[in-house]
Amino acid sequence: MEFVLLGFSDIPHLQWMIFGIFLFLYFTILMCNSIIILITRTDSALQTPMYFFLSNFSVLEICYVTATMPRMLMDLCTQKGTISFYACATQMCFVLLLGGTECLLLTVMAYDRYVAICNPLQYPVVMSDKFCIQLVAASWVSGIPVEVGQTYQIFSLPFCGSNKINHFFCDIPPLLNLACGDTFVNEMAVYVVAVLFVMVPFILISASYGKIISNILKMSSARGRAKAFSTCSSHLTVVVLFYGTASITYLQPKSNQSDGTGKLLSLFYTILIPALNPIIYTLRNKDITMALKRLLTKLLT
Repeated sequence: MEFVLLGFSDIPHLQWMIFGIFLFLYFTILMCNSIIILITRTDSALQTPMYFFLSNFSVLEICYVTATMPRMLMDLCTQKGTISFYACATQMCFVLLLGGTECLLLTVMAYDRYVAICNPLQYPVVMSDKFCIQLVAASWVSGIPVEVGQTYQIFSLPFCGSNKINHFFCDIPPLLNLACGDTFVNEMAVYVVAVLFVMVPFILISASYGKIISNILKMSSARGRAKAFSTCSSHLTVVVLFYGTASITYLQPKSNQSDGTGKLLSLFYTILIPALNPIIYTLRNKDITMALKRLLTKLLT
């Protein structure tokens, strides 16, 4: 009826230090993404499709870390880690759903940059307000039936051995390690879903950036090339970090995964990368930094 999330119980002398670090990271993620949402919604200079997608991405990041971090912080504080069967299923479903949404939304953002750089004259027509809303809605909704079905499939397995999950949240690889009997079908389903939501979007993003880079190199103006690269570099950095860790976690064969490596990779794509994303987007984006300065000026005057 319940599982036990071991989390970081193997280093009990560092529990409170880890709690402090993750609490700081959680509030940083909430604050920084909230600021990005605020300025992209209120600053007239940022009322473009690019920043509409960035605003939705910030909302997604807040939801994504909230699916795991409050529970993890509570477990570090109480040092218990018990979680009910249904709470574990709910957490895993939200993590998978939000992770899949992030993959799709990053693909949409790459398409936006492709249209802006490769077809600038058609950009206002192609990326209309209605089409942008449809793309975002599709990113949020498309994964629901797949991830709910996958969660149901995983939690329909018999768990007749240990109930201790060597992880800080309910994720597929550690749960499959606890399942009794043959899990081959479930592992194949994980690979199929990973290909659909990780590999296919990554291929589409790569194709978009291949055309973007080719188009940028053809520009005669060095200033134009620099500006085009600057609008893409932040997004490309986030894509490499997120897809790199997520693909290793879900596409690596079960027999090759160690619990320690799985936990470390999960820390990267569920906590550390969401903490870095606002920094990456603000430091490498002049429009965002200028909007922040205008916001601070209004608040201080």
